[in-house]
Amino acid sequence: MASGLREDSGFWWRRFSMEGVAELLATRGVGELIRKAFRLWRREGYRGLRRAAWEFSGGVGFASWIQHYDTLTVEDRRLIQSHIAGFSRRPIVSVLMPVFDPPADHLRAALASMRGQLYPHWELCIADDASSRPHVRAILDEARKSDSRIKVVHRRESSHVSTTCNTALSIAAGQFVTLLDCDDELSEHALYMVAAALDEDPDLDLIYSDGDRIDGEGRRFAPYFKPAWNPDLMLGQDLTQHLGVFRSDLVRSLGGFREQLEGAQHWDLALRVEELTDEACIRHIPHILCHARAVSPSNGREVQAEVPVRGLQAGVNALMDCCARRGTGARAEAVDADRIHIVYPIPDPTPLVSIVVPTHNALPLLRVCLDGLFNNTGYPAMEIIVVNNRSDDPATLTYLDEMAEADRIRLLHYDAPFNYSAINNMAIRHASGELICLLNNDIEPIGSNWLTEMVGHALRPEIGAVGAMLYYPDEKIQHAGVFLNGFAADHFYKGSARGTGGDSGRARLVQNVSAVTAACLVLRRAVWDEVGGLDEERLAVAFNDVDLCLKVQQRGYRNLWTPFAELYHHESVSRGADDTPEKRARFDREVACLRERWGNVLKRDPALSPNHAYSNPPQRLACPPRVEKPWLSFSHGQ
Repeated sequence: MASGLREDSGFWWRRFSMEGVAELLATRGVGELIRKAFRLWRREGYRGLRRAAWEFSGGVGFASWIQHYDTLTVEDRRLIQSHIAGFSRRPIVSVLMPVFDPPADHLRAALASMRGQLYPHWELCIADDASSRPHVRAILDEARKSDSRIKVVHRRESSHVSTTCNTALSIAAGQFVTLLDCDDELSEHALYMVAAALDEDPDLDLIYSDGDRIDGEGRRFAPYFKPAWNPDLMLGQDLTQHLGVFRSDLVRSLGGFREQLEGAQHWDLALRVEELTDEACIRHIPHILCHARAVSPSNGREVQAEVPVRGLQAGVNALMDCCARRGTGARAEAVDADRIHIVYPIPDPTPLVSIVVPTHNALPLLRVCLDGLFNNTGYPAMEIIVVNNRSDDPATLTYLDEMAEADRIRLLHYDAPFNYSAINNMAIRHASGELICLLNNDIEPIGSNWLTEMVGHALRPEIGAVGAMLYYPDEKIQHAGVFLNGFAADHFYKGSARGTGGDSGRARLVQNVSAVTAACLVLRRAVWDEVGGLDEERLAVAFNDVDLCLKVQQRGYRNLWTPFAELYHHESVSRGADDTPEKRARFDREVACLRERWGNVLKRDPALSPNHAYSNPPQRLACPPRVEKPWLSFSHGQ
C-alpha cells in the first residue's frame, strides 16, 4: 500500500468470493446461487464464479437486510423479556419530546413506538410548544390518560426548541434522558438495548446508536451505520443524534440545552457532555434504534424556515464555543452548505517539514510531483529529500542533478533492491524537520493548502499519523482512510466518485481512522522515533504503513484522515504491479506478517461499522452483520 504497488487481486478475490457466497445464500437462496454460478462457470470459469459472488454481495438491498437481520421474531421478544427480568438494575429512561404542530398520524406513530417498547421502565416527557392545531392537544391528553408513564406540559407561549426541550427536561425523573422528535419512531427494542448496555456497564454516561429514515408511509431507508466513538468525526457531525442517551445528572449540571443554538442544540449538548466524561464511559450500540422522519415540520418554529442556513450557523457557533472551551486555538468555519471545517493553528515560527520522496526513474511523474511541491504548496517551511533508488534513465538522472545543484532538494541514493521501508527509514535519519511527510513520487497536489491542513492536525498532541484525500486521475477516490477488514486492510470509498458524501456525509468530513496510506502521510518526528519507523525486515513493500499506524495507535495516539487535503495519486505507475510469482509470494508473506502481528486488531476496526461488509464499505451491507445481540448472548449463558 505504501509503495504504490497494486495489491494482488487474486488474494482479495479469494476473500470476497466467500463473503459474497455467504451473503447470496442468506438473502437469495441456494437455487439462484447455483444457476448464476453455472452460467458464469461455463462462460468464464473460476473468474466467473468470483465475479458472481462479488456482484451478489453488492446487490443486497436495505429492505432485504432489514427482513433478515433487523426484524425481531416472537422468540427474540421472548428472550428479550427474559433478559430484562434478569437485569441487576433497571434504570428509568426519560424520553424528552418537544412538540409543535406535527401531523396527527406522525404524532400517533411516535407515541405508539413508545408504548411498544419491550423495556417497560421509561417515561415520556412531552413539552407542547403552544401548538396551533387542535388535534395535538387532544392526542397528547389522550396519551397521558392512557399511560401513567406519559407526562405532558402545554406551554402557553411558543418559544425556541431549546427552551421546549428544557421544559421537557424539567419534568424528567429518570437517571438517563434521550430526545425523540414528535414525528420520529423508536425501534421496539431501542430502550432495551440501552438498558442492556447499562446493565453491563453502569458507569456509562453517553450511549448512541445507529439510525435510519422513514418516509411518509413508514418505509425505512438511508441507514447510517456509525463508527465507534470518533472524536474528530464528532466535530463534523452529531454522532449522537437518533439515538443519543445521556446521564441526567450531567445534562442538568450543564444547564440543559442552550438557547441561540437552535438547529444544533443536541450536538452542542453532546459535545459538552463528552468533555465531562471519559471515552471509556461512551458506548456505541451498532443497531438501528431510531427512525427519523424524512420530511418533517418537527419540533420547533425555527425548523420551519431556513433549515440549512440556520442549522449550519448554529453548528459553527457550537463548535467555536467547543474550541474555546478546549483551548485548542482552533476555529470553526463553514466551507459549503453542509460542512464545517475545524482549522487548527500553525505556530510561529513555522515548524520544518521533511518531505521524503523515493523514486526510480519515472521522470514525468517525479517532475509533476516536485513541481507541485515547489509551486502548489503554500506551506513555507519544507525540506524535500528525494531518494534515488537505482534510477538508470539518463533524463531522470540529469533532472535530479539539476534539482540538487539548484539547492531545491536534498538528493540521497539508495543503492539496493526496492525496500520502501528501508528507503524511508534511511532518509528520515538524514531529515531535520520536526515533522515528516512520506510522499510517493506519483502524488500531485491539487490545492496549495494540503500540507498546512495536514500539519495543523499532526501538531495536535493526541494525533499520530495524518492522511489525505487521494484521487485517481479519473477523479475517483483512491484513498479516504484505511480500514481493517479482518484479514488485512483496504481503503474506504475506493473507486467512488469525487464528491461522494458516503454514510451521512462522512466521506467529506475529518475523522479518526485506524490507518492511512503512506503515499501521503504526515506525523511528528517524535512519534516516528517513538514507534521505530517502518518495518524494513518483514514489511518491505506492502502494509508497512498499516503496521506503522497501528503501532502509533497502540501508543495511545489517534490517527486521522482529512478530506481538506486533496491530491492526485497516479498509483503504481512507478513500481509496477505484483504480477510475478516472486512478488506474489512476497506479498503473501507480508500479509501473513500483518495478521500474525495484528490479528485480533484486524478483526474489529472501530472506524468500520460491523453492519458493513468488508468488501467496499459502506456501499455493501454485512450479511450477516458482525454484531452482538445481547438477548442471544444472555440465552446462551443460561
